[in-house]
Amino acid sequence: MHEFTLDTPVGRIAGLRAGDAGAPRVLALHGWLDNAASFVPLAKHLHGIDLVAPDLPGHGASAHLPPGADYSFAAAVNAVLDIADALGWDRFALLGHSMGAGISSLVAAACPQRVERLIAIEALGALAEVPEHTVSRMRDAIAATRALRGKSLRVFPDVAVAVRARMSAGLQVGSRLAEPAARLLVERGVVPVEGGFTWSSDPRLTLPTMQRMTEPQIRDLVAGIECPTRVIFAEPAQPYLPDPLRRERAGLLPRGELIVMEGGHHLHMEQPETLAATIGDFFTR
Repeated sequence: MHEFTLDTPVGRIAGLRAGDAGAPRVLALHGWLDNAASFVPLAKHLHGIDLVAPDLPGHGASAHLPPGADYSFAAAVNAVLDIADALGWDRFALLGHSMGAGISSLVAAACPQRVERLIAIEALGALAEVPEHTVSRMRDAIAATRALRGKSLRVFPDVAVAVRARMSAGLQVGSRLAEPAARLLVERGVVPVEGGFTWSSDPRLTLPTMQRMTEPQIRDLVAGIECPTRVIFAEPAQPYLPDPLRRERAGLLPRGELIVMEGGHHLHMEQPETLAATIGDFFTR
């Protein structure tokens, strides 16, 4: 994959691109606190497509949002459309992992005239919240936002320490990230500072979300995804989306299919050849 940059309304977007110009267009959206390198292993096994993997705003080498802006899913939808516009893509397919799959779900539902196909890996829709937690969630988000201004960034003495930290962070979603995959993400996701390295991602990405959709809202969203959709989940299921719930959501897709395969949360990085075979000719039909 080779580097590219785009100028968009939210700032400079960096990323990685592979494939053939003029081939079916696929926009690949990475997970939370990951970056475009998330798709490097898989890109080697996908053929016949023009694959563009941006660092989403605040991630990797892309610009951070301006002071006072929020990293909401609604803002991410417009950022994705801005990226597609900057590429000159009126219609395209989406390939999303985790948070990127959630954002892809929203883009596909909101803009059916632009999205031709969707592969969602390890997420479909968004994380839900019950109405009774509205006030507590808002209070926590505001408190965390105000407190962030006084916090200092962690400095790693070398990249190897950052890699070990990233590997351990995978346990939060139920699986430890393998060293080669963690290194790919870290090498693109750190910047040199005095005393070592720190994360390049915007610290505001770690803040609690102020507001989430309810499960009925998410179900309506998923049911509104009109394009052919293939949902791929790892087994065992992640705690945030237990197997019964993910199957129920996938069943709402008008033109969807569900595939469950053994693996960890980053199966697109750790089992790229197997996942590529599961994707098959989905984007090139």
